[in-house]
Amino acid sequence: MADEVQKIYPKNNPFLLGQDTAEQIFLRSWKENTLHHAWILYGSQGCGKATLAYRIAKFLFWANEANKDKYSTLNVPENDVVFKQVADGSYPDLKVLERSWTDTERRKVIKAIQSGEPLDDEELSGLKKSAYIRIDEVREAVEFLSKTSYNNGWRIVIIDSVDDMNKNSANALLKILEEPPAKTVLLLICHNIGRVLPTIRSRCAKLPLRNLQSEEVASLLRRYRPHLEETEISALSELSSGSIGKAVIYADRNVLAINRHLSGILNAEVSLRDMLDFCAQASKDDETFMMLEDLLSHYFKQKIRHSENVNEVYECWQQSAKMFADCADINMDKNLMLINLLQKAVKLK
Repeated sequence: MADEVQKIYPKNNPFLLGQDTAEQIFLRSWKENTLHHAWILYGSQGCGKATLAYRIAKFLFWANEANKDKYSTLNVPENDVVFKQVADGSYPDLKVLERSWTDTERRKVIKAIQSGEPLDDEELSGLKKSAYIRIDEVREAVEFLSKTSYNNGWRIVIIDSVDDMNKNSANALLKILEEPPAKTVLLLICHNIGRVLPTIRSRCAKLPLRNLQSEEVASLLRRYRPHLEETEISALSELSSGSIGKAVIYADRNVLAINRHLSGILNAEVSLRDMLDFCAQASKDDETFMMLEDLLSHYFKQKIRHSENVNEVYECWQQSAKMFADCADINMDKNLMLINLLQKAVKLK
């Protein structure tokens, strides 16, 4: 399983399905010498934005600009040194900005390195991170881009994601966008372009990525999780709403079992005691609690298509989004929130 998980980290994933249009837009711009210095790669979470950003970076570092016509895709051979250096984070002209670990988790990483047993990618991905990309990290990127490339090539910054920037770090980013050094490219991964500052949007080229079709998600699941049964693949593909990232997370965390239990509650097929136990357990596990927001949103989307009272379902859907947001923002009691929300959802017709 570890090898399978490793394959789908964006930085070392050689495969991207369903985003040919976005790839060709970027490739054409490069070929025609109209490459913009900053791009917003936007679309729903898990549709392949980060994978495309790393594909772009590898390609720009690797491709021969003296013979542009020979390239029809952004593919870079997996055995090429450029691919390997980008994948392991050692390429000198690439900088990635993302939420850093909290101080406690950073000390854990340092301790592991000092002990001679550094954490692997899977362990690192499970560490807690700060709420935002910090302003000092953006300033480091400004300094990074001001330096000369080690081989007179491209210097690239990937921001994963611009949604994770607060007002201060976003304003610091503007300085790069307003006065970009020569031969530099910024790739801004974005899950909700409507929330990006207009001053940032106006200075970037836009590269939209589409949601994947269920068949495409199923095809990728067979590649990334070959142990799954076809019935599981079908259910996960439908539940993940066009996001292969979400589908893989759902597979690894046994979300189908959670969703079956949730469906039993929403269809009034279980006892009140069972519902209370479910809420109590889910509220104690952060991962399960966060996934319930997605599962309930999916339920409301399906419910609204067949409901006798669309307005009532839509109102409950809106309340659900607000209640989950309140749990994050004002520390609302998760258990009580889930009980109240599920009781309202059960009554929908």
